Amino acid sequence: MTEPQHTPTSPTSPASLASFEDLVAEGAAVPTEGWDFSWFEGRATEARPSWGYATSLAERLSRATAALDIQTGGGEVLDFALRRAAPKVPPLTVATEGWPPNVTKATALLRPRGVAVVASPEDAPLPFADGAFDLVGSRHPVSPHWAEIARVLRPGGTYFAQHVGPRSVFELVEYFLGPLHEEQSDARHPDRERAAAEAAGLDIVDLRAERLRIEFHDIAAVVHFLRKVVWMVPGFTVEAYESRLRALHESIRSDGPFVAHSTRHLFEARKPHA
Repeated sequence: MTEPQHTPTSPTSPASLASFEDLVAEGAAVPTEGWDFSWFEGRATEARPSWGYATSLAERLSRATAALDIQTGGGEVLDFALRRAAPKVPPLTVATEGWPPNVTKATALLRPRGVAVVASPEDAPLPFADGAFDLVGSRHPVSPHWAEIARVLRPGGTYFAQHVGPRSVFELVEYFLGPLHEEQSDARHPDRERAAAEAAGLDIVDLRAERLRIEFHDIAAVVHFLRKVVWMVPGFTVEAYESRLRALHESIRSDGPFVAHSTRHLFEARKPHA
């Protein structure tokens, strides 16, 4: 989504005056490939973590000799980081992605930078040799495969990633699904991930968490968001949730933006020498 300083939808903007049907149709028509959130500008805002993941990744890429980006999406974050790191980029950079439309998009974006994009399911073993990389990164992996991350890292190598934390955007999720069990809402707690990373043999160098404000300024933004981030409300369709969408549309019209909060944590872990 856009940075919070972007101008939100105003009460007299075209979006605020459009009908529910028109807004829903617009949100349902926007392509969902990749992780480019520029369409949300003026319709939704999300505060960014203070650590600046993509810029920090660029600094590490400038020192790496072989880098892997896991679940790269459309390749946008890796592309930004490589451009920022240039000309000091790794001699070898590889990315994985599991969703075919994103594989196509990432390949088109990253191939000119010499990056090979490998189609690999999110839950499959990484298709690389032991100790192949000195830097493994990922922005918002669905579920980090810690044993595989540790396996493909060289001794002394670093895993550097930004993860989605517990109860991220749950105000919106529970609006549609109702209250969720605590085990579901805490599945991505950084303490659990720390323990899993350590169990795989990694040493934690840095682990920071932040809770960040999100605002949805019209129902088109909600529809597009739930279509794009498909694990938030599994099986989401406009038809299945029309009554809830309509009620939310009226609420935004009368009371202002729907407010939710994302949670993010920065993870840096290192594979010990010997």
